[in-house]
Amino acid sequence: MNKYSIPLALIILTLLFSCSSNTGETGSSADQNTEVRINKLIAQMTLQEKLGQMSQFDPMQFGSDENAKQAIKEGKVGSMLNIIGAKRVNELQKTAIDESRLGIPIIIGRDVIHGYRTITPIPLGMAASWNPALSSKAMAMAAEEAASEGIHWTFAPMIDVSRDPRWGRIAESCGEDTHLASAMAKAMVLGFQGEDLSDPKTIAACAKHYVGYGAAEGGRDYNTTYIPENLLRNDYLPPFKAAVDAGVATFMSGFNDLNGVPASGNEFTLKTVLREEWGFDGMVVSDWASIAEMIAHGYAADSKEAGFKALRAGVDMEMVSDCYVANVQILLDEGKIDMSIIDKYVANILRVKFRLGLFDHPYTDETLAEKTILSEEHKQIAKEAASESFVLLQNKNNVLPLSKEINSVAVIGPLADAPHDQMGTWVFDGKKENTVTPLTALTNMLGAKKINFAKGLETSRTKTSEGFADAIKAAKKSDAVLLFFGEESILSGEAHSLADLNLRGAQTQLLEAVAKTGKPIVLVIMAGRQLTIEKELDKVDAVLYAWAPGTMGGPALAEMIFGETVPSGKLPVTFPKTVGQVPLYYAHKNTGRPADYNSWTSIDDIPVEAGQTSLGNTSHYLDAGFEPLFPFGFGLSYTTFEYSDLELSSNTMGTDGSIDVSVNLKNAGDRAGIEVVQLYIRDRVGSLTRPVKQLKGFKKVSLTPGETRKISITLNAKDLEFYNGKDYIIEAGDFDIWVGGSSAKGLHDEFSVN
Repeated sequence: MNKYSIPLALIILTLLFSCSSNTGETGSSADQNTEVRINKLIAQMTLQEKLGQMSQFDPMQFGSDENAKQAIKEGKVGSMLNIIGAKRVNELQKTAIDESRLGIPIIIGRDVIHGYRTITPIPLGMAASWNPALSSKAMAMAAEEAASEGIHWTFAPMIDVSRDPRWGRIAESCGEDTHLASAMAKAMVLGFQGEDLSDPKTIAACAKHYVGYGAAEGGRDYNTTYIPENLLRNDYLPPFKAAVDAGVATFMSGFNDLNGVPASGNEFTLKTVLREEWGFDGMVVSDWASIAEMIAHGYAADSKEAGFKALRAGVDMEMVSDCYVANVQILLDEGKIDMSIIDKYVANILRVKFRLGLFDHPYTDETLAEKTILSEEHKQIAKEAASESFVLLQNKNNVLPLSKEINSVAVIGPLADAPHDQMGTWVFDGKKENTVTPLTALTNMLGAKKINFAKGLETSRTKTSEGFADAIKAAKKSDAVLLFFGEESILSGEAHSLADLNLRGAQTQLLEAVAKTGKPIVLVIMAGRQLTIEKELDKVDAVLYAWAPGTMGGPALAEMIFGETVPSGKLPVTFPKTVGQVPLYYAHKNTGRPADYNSWTSIDDIPVEAGQTSLGNTSHYLDAGFEPLFPFGFGLSYTTFEYSDLELSSNTMGTDGSIDVSVNLKNAGDRAGIEVVQLYIRDRVGSLTRPVKQLKGFKKVSLTPGETRKISITLNAKDLEFYNGKDYIIEAGDFDIWVGGSSAKGLHDEFSVN
């Protein structure tokens, strides 16, 4: 008998107990049966087999699939990542099912972040759509394509609240706001997982990076985060709670240390909050080697201590590193951990595998990929997602949309025909040959004779002016200029933080040269983050922020530039004027000396040898003021919208009540338009200081020219709840409420809670 085998009598008792009390997530008979099967398997497993379930491997660790198969046969592998292709996955799975002792299927993970082969906008761009339903549809598409190639599990959505554009991974986030990120988190989980996780078109989602990773100090990736508990609970945890409420199958612990404790060893977040408070019964996986990295953090002396602290905290599966495999036997022998902990973690892993249907249907239909990947339906979804992600930031004299009757247009810039970079960061499986660029789409739309193309710069980082002459020539013989600027995909994403957010290379110099031609200029920016473009605004007529729009970004841009579609995106992040303003976000605290124009003395207006006083200045920068370049929630249309007649169903609310907030929205222009109606509140006085504004609801509305519609949003007392350092409470008091088209504008009213 193995040292850790369980006596038959105990197995029987365990099964009986499972039938009566271990009801899983819903308490259904199916859940009870699953728990019985889980316990039966665990009772038969050796320690090596248990540790195999708790280990995830990259294929490079084995060197060959034959070596991987041998490890799988021996029960040493519970999961692999970065294995693609249904045939290859099925071969590995067959080894697990037919040749391993217990026939436990392996689970295949992959970073399917914003599309698999049909690439949609980066998550920050999807958040700019303010359309959770569309995001859900895009993720369902990604899941279907990934599943067709044998993938069961994605390491997405990334729902870190992110308020620092220097951080490269802001591209993967839903931006700076807790409410919007929570809405998108729920939508993405439901998109990936569908209504039934065992459906072969779905894959398991993973809420990451838990938690606080988006607050990395200085925007430097992998860095320290300091987040007081009240801020953690009020701002950073809610999107993860929304993911749990949506039924997310797995969580991933982050790279960062949170208040001195690395996320992969953090008992408070992983055990107290996730398991005990939220009742999560899925699986937690570490980020890539993040358990071993606790040694570098200085939180563990060696791999044994790192493994012990991750086990103590509640990480079920270790990605890539081997702190568990190498040390669990020692930790058991030393009495530092008990086998019951190992069994519990293995159960969490097996539960996900059962919910995915892997035990009953372990293989992937090898004919699905050809029917599914890059289908016309999927490309249409990608184009729709790209279109709704675009944000119109400037449109002087209504230069956009351009007319198709235009004689010719200059297409200039390093991103006008950059199929790889157009897909954006964190694209493992998209192929540039499937990307339709703006140059291709515009040529298809207008005909080659109307397009005067000049790249101008080889890449976004090119510093020479060698291509300027051709660009100027193209501009001079055109009626309008389309400049495609921004940053290459490799300049954002993991480990790609920036201290300078200006346009790189000689892009601004190229713009200045083209502007001297006097032709109308439309600046289209593709980037993984918000860039500091204040000085460029004065030199162009229109600015369309396109993020990294994905496979169908070109056709989506062409259609919008020429008026077949209308811009409806709104910013999910605040745009700073200069990087020195960062972090800059709308939901800040007021301070004791809040900034306004009456209290701002520009650095240029300070008298020489002025006395050393505040000069009346308050909380702002002498050289940059206090306002952003563009506020959170901002975005123009090809029409104008008028808000009027803000009404509250009541000006008082009980702590368990609600208020219906309505406003009349009119399309005051001569074009159809789509507006995102946004509702913000402010709690004037709290037991802890409260933000100056908080988003609490939004609706995306389409209106025909001249149409007026009454828009209603319900504000619940629960929306006013916050953590005050001791508990979640709804405090009585007075509140401001605004409804408008951005965080900076809106009709105002007041209400009170009693």
